[in-house]
Amino acid sequence: MSNGNDRWSALKGDSQGSDGGRRYGGYSKQYNRKGYGSRQSSGSESRYNSWDRYQVKTEDGEVLRGSQGSSDRRYSNRVIETKPRWSRFSDNQKDRAARGDEPQVLRKDLDVGDGKGELNPFTGRSFSRNYYRLLELRKKLPIYNHRDEVLKIVGENKFVVLVGDTGSGKTTQVPQILSMKYGKENNKLIACTQPRRIAAVTVAQRVAEEMDVRLGDEVGYSIRYEDETSSRTILKYCTDGLLLRESVTDPLFSKYSMIIIDEAHERTISTDILMGMLKQVVFEREDFRLVVMSATLDAEKLQKYFNNAPLISIPGRMYPVEIKYLEEPVEDYLQATIEAISQIHKEEPAGDILVFLNGEDEISTAVKDLEESLGSVPGEGHPSGVHVLPLFSSLPSNAIQKVFEDPPKNKRKIVIATNVAETSITIDGIVYVVDPGFSKQKVYNPRNRVESLQVAPVSAASAVQRSGRAGRTRAGVTYRLYTEDAFEGLTAMTYPEILRSNLNSVVLQLRTLSMNPVEFDFLDPPPPETVMRALECLLYLGALDQTGQVTKFGKAMSVFPLDPELSRTLLAAPELGVAQEVLAIVAMVSAAPNCFVRPLNKAREADQAKRRFEAEESDHLTLLNVYTEYMIHNNSSQQWCWENFLNERALQSAAKAKEQLERLLEQQGYSTKSKRIGFDYYGQSIAIRKAIAQGNFMFSAVECKRATYLTTKDNVEVKLHPSSGVRTRPTWLIYNELVITTKAFIRTVTQVEGGWLLESSPNYFTPDHFTNDIVSYEIAKLTGERKKSRSAMNTNLRQAY
Repeated sequence: MSNGNDRWSALKGDSQGSDGGRRYGGYSKQYNRKGYGSRQSSGSESRYNSWDRYQVKTEDGEVLRGSQGSSDRRYSNRVIETKPRWSRFSDNQKDRAARGDEPQVLRKDLDVGDGKGELNPFTGRSFSRNYYRLLELRKKLPIYNHRDEVLKIVGENKFVVLVGDTGSGKTTQVPQILSMKYGKENNKLIACTQPRRIAAVTVAQRVAEEMDVRLGDEVGYSIRYEDETSSRTILKYCTDGLLLRESVTDPLFSKYSMIIIDEAHERTISTDILMGMLKQVVFEREDFRLVVMSATLDAEKLQKYFNNAPLISIPGRMYPVEIKYLEEPVEDYLQATIEAISQIHKEEPAGDILVFLNGEDEISTAVKDLEESLGSVPGEGHPSGVHVLPLFSSLPSNAIQKVFEDPPKNKRKIVIATNVAETSITIDGIVYVVDPGFSKQKVYNPRNRVESLQVAPVSAASAVQRSGRAGRTRAGVTYRLYTEDAFEGLTAMTYPEILRSNLNSVVLQLRTLSMNPVEFDFLDPPPPETVMRALECLLYLGALDQTGQVTKFGKAMSVFPLDPELSRTLLAAPELGVAQEVLAIVAMVSAAPNCFVRPLNKAREADQAKRRFEAEESDHLTLLNVYTEYMIHNNSSQQWCWENFLNERALQSAAKAKEQLERLLEQQGYSTKSKRIGFDYYGQSIAIRKAIAQGNFMFSAVECKRATYLTTKDNVEVKLHPSSGVRTRPTWLIYNELVITTKAFIRTVTQVEGGWLLESSPNYFTPDHFTNDIVSYEIAKLTGERKKSRSAMNTNLRQAY
């Protein structure tokens, strides 16, 4: 190992942003924490500020120091070198307090004898050699010696909480142990939820291999738009969101004898809602059990929530992990990450590297830089260079699988991942982890109803989960690109998603099940204002009446795995004669919103390819053009996508989404046929844009000055996102997303007429509903009304709850 005072290569103080400055702005002020570096963008250039003391060297050799929480802007163009300094720390007490778990070393749990000709009770055939090989690995897992305890406690209780440390094997082994006894009990399934699709798929593949069965038979998985199960399935891995959707038609989860909620510590919205629903199901069904598994030690809260449920604690299996912190923060964590990887490869012994970054843009940048700078550069124990692989949720399945395969001979594997690699999946061979300490997190402001993804510091529990990736197969090292003081200042646990998200879909689902969202038994109740805002939005969408009861329209909306706004758009399309077109648009928006690929070294060619699909009045129509052409070239889709800089995986997902949405629309009694308007492109465009306005009228903006718009619901001055293809200057626009960086942009926009908005929701578009004079004036011109006292509609709704 290199010594603790390594001096790293110079980090440039100024860097070109790869995305027009739309991702980082604003968050350095919001998270002005001691010990972190930050990345701010403005336009196409990026400036980097540090959040703590740092040392820089200027062109004339002068050494400068930044003060805590700020940077000296006078030197922003003079900085040519910064030197982060590392200090070594052993695994400290806070690290040891939050160990997590994953899955990758497991396969089935059958008490087989030592004889080699034993029959697999599922297939009737002798176990394969691979089964016995994996069985030996499974026996080394801590959970293997706790099988009897798990069976006994689950057999005696309807609620069980299980906490498993990193490397315990809970994710793959516990479902196997329980499926051996309870699988197909009363002809019912066992389901194990995962917060991420990648985990659901890869864990199911591993468990099927360990049980020596074919994936899709006894062991399967279900994720959005993909179902790999059959009538033989006894154990199903699925996303928490998909299982939650099943409650719409089966609120008692009647086809399951047991549900295992894994990674409960991640506190996704779907996991929190599921826990509340399943808690009630346990009381209503005698033949149902619930097991909640977490990778952290915050078990007491879960036990109390589930009526003092018994606790099973499984120790982890970890090799020592050395934690290395920066003595001072870096200015640009992305560049620092690349520098850290370079030094590890050149100076540290053999072993693969796992790196955590935020989103596809950062990952693509890092992959490109590393391939160019280290591709064939020999390193310690890896004379042939590096093998760099990305890992994020929208990757094609074959690309994801490569992450788990051995690298080419004599090459060091480097995996650049989002937080999908934080839990539930294990990548063999990882010895080094590089953690900049940030993740993209959902943030919602109920007052202006703005929801966005922001880059923010991770929790201490997440940091420990990340470091745990390094100690799975041998002693490892985690490089934290922040100071130890910064780690000590992190929040202990990830802030529950339900406390920082738009709840429109959740509230609609609860009301469809006749549950009161204000009285629902949440583990952490969301702010009442957030719930009331959701009720008001659903009222304006026509999903609820003024007493809070679900309308017939609302019941139809709840069937779709979409935000209520998109569901309403879909339901409006048949009457306008554009069902097929809107089905394609909604599928693209929900499954492939970022279908365009823009490589840094071919940005101009990618932009030219994109223009061929653009419709000047609507980005939604641009997505329709892409989908239509993709289906025409379906037989040669891979080559066509490559030539047109399109993400084939995303378009495949959109095609599956359209099939599912079309089937659901037909089941609701709606026609999915479009009325051809001959060659009247303009008439068809109007019909499609009217349907979009029907669902997205609350996401409207009115022009307030040249090239600048004012959003109607939150009074934010915005400009069209640089990626938009809309070339006209309409008075009114509909948008899908509000992106706030150093500036505010609206993305995926469509030109609409003010009259269409008024038709969509007359009760919403009244002058007295809006506080901004410009918005009120423009609406008054449409309605012919002057501003009056506020409508009593919302008052009635609030009284109902």
